[in-house]
Amino acid sequence: MLQFALRQILIALLLATPALAASKAEQRGEAYARANCARCHAIDRHSESPLKIAPPFRTLHQRYPIETLGEALAEGIYTGHADMPAFELDPDQIHDLLSYLKTLE
Repeated sequence: MLQFALRQILIALLLATPALAASKAEQRGEAYARANCARCHAIDRHSESPLKIAPPFRTLHQRYPIETLGEALAEGIYTGHADMPAFELDPDQIHDLLSYLKTLE
């Protein structure tokens, strides 16, 4: 009986795994963040930002609704300090990066 219950739990976990996997957009967003943002920002749930004034991505949703960042990413984010490069993302990159940022909330 115990083996049957354990087997059922294992099957349920295996079936749930695809639902827990990151979507392709989230994966591309994470890759974009790793390639373009991680030099200054913490892009995961635990790390400290390498540049102390750069907010960790996991806290962005506390400052801004993530969905509202799309327009700023399309127009280009420009800040008052020299360390932050100016950049603009195309619509697919915006979707991917916002999808990833939503996973950090």
